[in-house]
Amino acid sequence: MRDVAILVDGGFYLKRYKKQTDGKQVAKGLLTHCLKHIHNQSENNDRHITEPERLYRIFFYDCPPITKKLHHPITKKAVDFKKSKTALLRQDLHNQLRKTRNVALRLGFLDEKNARWTLKNPERFKDLISGKITHTDIIESDVIYHAQQKSVDMKIGLDIASMAYKKQVNKIILISGDSDFVPAAKLARREGIEFILDSMNAPIKPDLQEHIDGLNTTLSK
Repeated sequence: MRDVAILVDGGFYLKRYKKQTDGKQVAKGLLTHCLKHIHNQSENNDRHITEPERLYRIFFYDCPPITKKLHHPITKKAVDFKKSKTALLRQDLHNQLRKTRNVALRLGFLDEKNARWTLKNPERFKDLISGKITHTDIIESDVIYHAQQKSVDMKIGLDIASMAYKKQVNKIILISGDSDFVPAAKLARREGIEFILDSMNAPIKPDLQEHIDGLNTTLSK
């Protein structure tokens, strides 16, 4: 019996997963997505899988949402991020995952000290810099409040290293598309762990493709 750990980059997953109605529905979709990666020998059509697999644990990495009250730079209206759709969904999802069996919620934090209002679309920023548009052309929906995630990538890397060194699993599946995890993938493979990437149909960089044992997603196109 092969033990399989599934690590999910939460920010990446939520960007790619389109059916976001509430936390319970997202949690259910996440579990379905992850469990499709676990192969039973009786229904296995992959010649590389020689024995049945079982889930060790699903690790979900994310950050608590922003809960500040600010004024929008375009409309000047007060914005209560705690009541935003994004914050409510995130909080609901985290609560659902906390009480789900064989799921570990790993939370980092948002760098709110250096957070800022910025343009959502990079092309819009290029147009502003080049003079194709002016600041008066920027509308409310063009602007978002952005805070950088902290500790999430580090927690993913540490968990991969810990499971690899302790021989807790035979296989790691990472749901992400970030090349920052190349060192962790290389370490796991050196320790004899099979390392599969699920990029949810997103293209990946060649250096990430080089250091994984396979690219496979269970997400329908």
